[in-house]
Amino acid sequence: MMTTREAAQLIHDALAAAMSGDVDRAAHCVATLGADSDANRMYGVCTAIAEAGHRALRLLYADKAPRPGTDDMWVIQQLVPGALDRNPAQAFATRFLIAHCNGDTASTKAQFEAALMAGPDVFVGGVCRLVIDVAGLASTGMTESEAHGG
Repeated sequence: MMTTREAAQLIHDALAAAMSGDVDRAAHCVATLGADSDANRMYGVCTAIAEAGHRALRLLYADKAPRPGTDDMWVIQQLVPGALDRNPAQAFATRFLIAHCNGDTASTKAQFEAALMAGPDVFVGGVCRLVIDVAGLASTGMTESEAHGG
Protein backbone atom coordinates (compact mmCIF):
# COMPACT_ATOMS: atom_id res chain seq x y z
CA MET A 1 0.00 0.00 0.00
CA MET A 2 1.26 3.49 -0.81
CA THR A 3 2.37 5.75 2.00
CA THR A 4 0.16 8.48 3.40
CA ARG A 5 2.44 11.05 1.77
CA GLU A 6 2.03 9.37 -1.63
CA ALA A 7 -1.74 9.26 -1.18
CA ALA A 8 -1.79 12.95 -0.21
CA GLN A 9 0.22 13.80 -3.33
CA LEU A 10 -2.24 11.88 -5.51
CA ILE A 11 -5.18 13.72 -3.89
CA HIS A 12 -3.41 17.01 -4.63
CA ASP A 13 -2.67 15.89 -8.20
CA ALA A 14 -6.29 14.82 -8.76
CA LEU A 15 -7.64 18.17 -7.57
CA ALA A 16 -5.05 20.12 -9.58
CA ALA A 17 -5.82 18.11 -12.71
CA ALA A 18 -9.57 18.59 -12.26
CA MET A 19 -9.08 22.34 -11.70
CA SER A 20 -7.10 22.61 -14.93
CA GLY A 21 -9.69 20.60 -16.86
CA ASP A 22 -7.54 17.47 -17.27
CA VAL A 23 -10.30 14.98 -16.48
CA ASP A 24 -8.26 12.00 -17.68
CA ARG A 25 -5.40 12.80 -15.28
CA ALA A 26 -7.83 13.40 -12.41
CA ALA A 27 -9.54 10.06 -13.11
CA HIS A 28 -6.15 8.31 -13.30
CA CYS A 29 -5.18 9.72 -9.89
CA VAL A 30 -8.48 8.61 -8.34
CA ALA A 31 -8.15 5.16 -9.94
CA THR A 32 -4.59 4.82 -8.63
CA LEU A 33 -5.75 5.78 -5.14
CA GLY A 34 -8.63 3.31 -5.30
CA ALA A 35 -6.53 0.43 -6.60
CA ASP A 36 -4.02 0.78 -3.78
CA SER A 37 -6.40 1.54 -0.91
CA ASP A 38 -8.73 -0.28 1.40
CA ALA A 39 -12.04 1.16 2.60
CA ASN A 40 -10.42 2.94 5.56
CA ARG A 41 -7.87 4.67 3.34
CA MET A 42 -10.58 5.68 0.85
CA TYR A 43 -12.65 7.19 3.67
CA GLY A 44 -9.58 9.24 4.57
CA VAL A 45 -9.16 10.22 0.91
CA CYS A 46 -12.77 11.39 0.78
CA THR A 47 -12.43 13.42 3.98
CA ALA A 48 -9.22 15.04 2.69
CA ILE A 49 -10.97 16.01 -0.54
CA ALA A 50 -13.99 17.27 1.41
CA GLU A 51 -11.72 19.34 3.66
CA ALA A 52 -10.33 21.08 0.57
CA GLY A 53 -13.95 21.77 -0.40
CA HIS A 54 -14.71 23.11 3.06
CA ARG A 55 -11.76 25.49 2.83
CA ALA A 56 -12.94 26.66 -0.59
CA LEU A 57 -16.46 27.27 0.72
CA ARG A 58 -15.12 29.26 3.68
CA LEU A 59 -13.04 31.33 1.27
CA LEU A 60 -16.04 31.92 -0.99
CA TYR A 61 -18.46 32.85 1.77
CA ALA A 62 -15.96 34.55 4.11
CA ASP A 63 -17.84 36.16 7.03
CA LYS A 64 -21.17 34.74 5.77
CA ALA A 65 -19.96 31.15 6.22
CA PRO A 66 -21.44 29.15 9.10
CA ARG A 67 -19.43 29.69 12.25
CA PRO A 68 -18.15 26.79 14.35
CA GLY A 69 -19.66 26.64 17.82
CA THR A 70 -22.99 28.15 16.75
CA ASP A 71 -26.19 26.68 15.39
CA ASP A 72 -25.13 27.76 11.87
CA MET A 73 -24.68 24.96 9.38
CA TRP A 74 -24.12 24.31 5.71
CA VAL A 75 -27.21 23.07 3.84
CA ILE A 76 -28.10 21.81 0.38
CA GLN A 77 -30.88 23.53 -1.48
CA GLN A 78 -31.99 21.48 -4.46
CA LEU A 79 -33.33 23.64 -7.26
CA VAL A 80 -35.13 20.61 -8.69
CA PRO A 81 -36.72 18.53 -5.91
CA GLY A 82 -35.40 14.97 -5.91
CA ALA A 83 -32.59 15.70 -8.39
CA LEU A 84 -29.95 14.16 -6.13
CA ASP A 85 -32.02 11.03 -5.69
CA ARG A 86 -31.79 10.43 -9.44
CA ASN A 87 -27.98 10.60 -9.42
CA PRO A 88 -26.53 8.47 -6.61
CA ALA A 89 -22.90 9.40 -7.35
CA GLN A 90 -23.68 13.12 -7.21
CA ALA A 91 -25.82 12.56 -4.12
CA PHE A 92 -22.89 10.92 -2.35
CA ALA A 93 -20.47 13.71 -3.31
CA THR A 94 -22.82 16.50 -2.27
CA ARG A 95 -24.07 14.95 0.94
CA PHE A 96 -20.60 13.80 2.01
CA LEU A 97 -19.17 17.27 1.44
CA ILE A 98 -21.96 19.03 3.36
CA ALA A 99 -21.79 16.55 6.24
CA HIS A 100 -18.01 17.03 6.42
CA CYS A 101 -18.37 20.82 6.35
CA ASN A 102 -20.78 20.56 9.28
CA GLY A 103 -18.40 18.31 11.24
CA ASP A 104 -20.98 15.49 11.13
CA THR A 105 -18.74 12.43 11.19
CA ALA A 106 -21.65 10.03 11.68
CA SER A 107 -23.24 11.28 8.45
CA THR A 108 -19.98 11.21 6.48
CA LYS A 109 -19.45 7.61 7.57
CA ALA A 110 -23.05 6.70 6.72
CA GLN A 111 -22.79 8.34 3.27
CA PHE A 112 -19.47 6.60 2.62
CA GLU A 113 -20.80 3.18 3.67
CA ALA A 114 -23.96 3.60 1.57
CA ALA A 115 -21.92 4.53 -1.52
CA LEU A 116 -19.53 1.64 -0.93
CA MET A 117 -22.42 -0.82 -0.55
CA ALA A 118 -24.15 0.55 -3.67
CA GLY A 119 -21.35 -0.87 -5.78
CA PRO A 120 -18.38 0.32 -7.79
CA ASP A 121 -20.33 2.52 -10.22
CA VAL A 122 -21.81 4.63 -7.43
CA PHE A 123 -18.71 4.56 -5.25
CA VAL A 124 -16.11 5.36 -7.91
CA GLY A 125 -18.49 7.81 -9.59
CA GLY A 126 -19.14 9.47 -6.24
CA VAL A 127 -15.46 9.91 -5.42
CA CYS A 128 -14.86 11.32 -8.91
CA ARG A 129 -17.81 13.72 -8.49
CA LEU A 130 -16.41 14.79 -5.12
CA VAL A 131 -13.07 15.63 -6.79
CA ILE A 132 -14.80 17.50 -9.63
CA ASP A 133 -17.11 19.42 -7.29
CA VAL A 134 -14.31 20.42 -4.92
CA ALA A 135 -12.09 21.42 -7.83
CA GLY A 136 -14.91 23.64 -9.09
CA LEU A 137 -15.31 25.24 -5.67
CA ALA A 138 -11.57 25.78 -5.37
CA SER A 139 -11.38 27.33 -8.85
CA THR A 140 -14.28 29.63 -8.06
CA GLY A 141 -12.72 30.54 -4.72
CA MET A 142 -9.42 31.40 -6.34
CA THR A 143 -11.12 33.48 -9.02
CA GLU A 144 -13.17 35.37 -6.43
CA SER A 145 -10.14 35.93 -4.24
CA GLU A 146 -8.12 37.29 -7.17
CA ALA A 147 -11.03 39.54 -8.22
CA HIS A 148 -11.12 41.04 -4.73
CA GLY A 149 -7.37 41.48 -4.43
CA GLY A 150 -6.82 38.45 -2.21
